[in-house]
Parts: sequence; structure tokens; C-alpha cells
Amino acid sequence: MSTVTRKLVQLIRSVETSDGAGVKLRRSVGSQRGLYLDPFLMLDEFGTDNPGDYIAGFPPHPHRGFETVTYMLDGRMQHKDHLGNVGDLGPGGVQWMTAGRGVIHSEMPLQESGRMRGFQLWLNLPSKEKMKPAWYRDIPAGEIPEVVLPGGGRVKVIAGSVGDVSGPINGPDRRLSTDPLYLDLQLLPGERFEQTVAAGHTAFAYAYEGGARIGEGEDARDLPRQAAGVLSEGEGVVVTAGDQGARLVLIAGKPIREPIVQYGPFVMNTREEIEQAIQDYQRGDFARAAA
Repeated sequence: MSTVTRKLVQLIRSVETSDGAGVKLRRSVGSQRGLYLDPFLMLDEFGTDNPGDYIAGFPPHPHRGFETVTYMLDGRMQHKDHLGNVGDLGPGGVQWMTAGRGVIHSEMPLQESGRMRGFQLWLNLPSKEKMKPAWYRDIPAGEIPEVVLPGGGRVKVIAGSVGDVSGPINGPDRRLSTDPLYLDLQLLPGERFEQTVAAGHTAFAYAYEGGARIGEGEDARDLPRQAAGVLSEGEGVVVTAGDQGARLVLIAGKPIREPIVQYGPFVMNTREEIEQAIQDYQRGDFARAAA
């Protein structure tokens, strides 16, 4: 490609952990304190055929100061929050939730058996937006455009654009300040994919099936399965699938470049703001502050 191609400069291997009421998952970005990729705070991959690994779900819990993006590959989850919202998230669907000044919600399985698989991404908000009203949108699979590539592969466009095809998030009706790109790539063996990524934006890729190489020529490096590959500065990225093909997510966004202070489900800019969030929640008026 004629633009400056990004290189793979760092691997963040995912580690096994659990969250909620014991849901087993793998965490890469955010697996250690301060291991952020501004504006991204965390990436979790969950995937199991064993209901014991997910059946307890994520009972009611608070968030403040950031956004969560849940992308389901297999299985069904139900979202409920203190604002009265209820949403069912099925295979191929996405929920984009802005916690803003506060939301108390639950995410519980709508199945007792079968495969549950997907991702949850935490996306930071700039200080001027951390206390805006909570908002969320459920996007069924049928509303997420898919681009068929010349080599036979496919790209689901969740946020941002591939050519002249734009995803349902970050459109004219709701422009996000982090200008996110979120693509799910399914490439056939040896297939090559090129994507423009805005200069100055943080970018990484995470392979969850097969394997891929990032970059061109002597600069190309392998992206192993279940690792987040951090990309260098540049204007585009080249991905080439391995012999078994590849499925991976490609994610990018405009960095916020502000202090990050995190305490569990609260992400603010100062310790004082974190203490205020804790006080609001412990006093029982967290929900009222978010209404």
C-alpha cells in the first residue's frame, strides 16, 4: 500500500482470569495495572462450551467514566440496568454502552448450555464526557455491515469504515470523540487485507482463530493466537492470514492523552473523582446521580 504501513511492535499475551460471579475469560489489554493502550482500557475474550464457566454471569454492578463494547460471537446474554433498559444480545450482535456519570447494570446468560463466545472492550472517555448521561445501543447482527473481500474473506464493520462501507457506530448521528475503528476479520489461508488507519490513532489487533502476519516484507511479524498485537505509528495496516486462515479483531482509536485513575469499575482522571464515585455508590445515591 502507498501509505506508511504500521508494524507489529509489541505483544500483550492474554492471561486467564475471571470476572463477575466467576465467568472465566482471557484478558490482554488491561491485564496488569497501567497496561492501557490509550484510549483502550481493557480487552477480554470469553469462549467456552462449559456452562459452568459462564452461567453465573455478571450480576448488578456499577460503572462510571468510560464505555463498554460487548461483541457476541456465539450465545446469548441479557442486559438490564437501573434506568429500566433491557436488551438481549445474540450471536453476531454488539452492545455499545456509555456508562458516563453512572450506570448499574447486569449481564446474564440467556442459555443454560451451549457455547458462549465473544469480546468485551473498555473504551475510555475524555474528562469533559465522563459525567455525561448514560446511554446504550443494542445492534443486532443484521445491522452490522459485512464486506466481502476479493479473496473470499469477510470483514464485519462494527465501527469506522472499510472503503465506502461504514459501521453503525460513530456515524453522523453519534460522533464519538475517540473516533473508533472496530473490525472483525475472517480471512482465508494466505489472504491479504489492507486497511487505512488514521495517523496518530492507537491501533492493535487480536487473533482468536488461526494466525496472521502484520506488516509487509522484512517488517512483517507473526501475530499469535490470543495475543494483542500493538501496532506502530502509520497510516495503514496489512494483515496476511496464515496457512489455517485467521479470525481477528482490528481496533483503533484517537488517544485521549489524559491521566487515568482506575478503581475497579470506575475510571476517572483524579483520585478525588474516584473517591466521589465510591461515595456516591456506597451512599446509595449513585443511581440517582446517574439518572
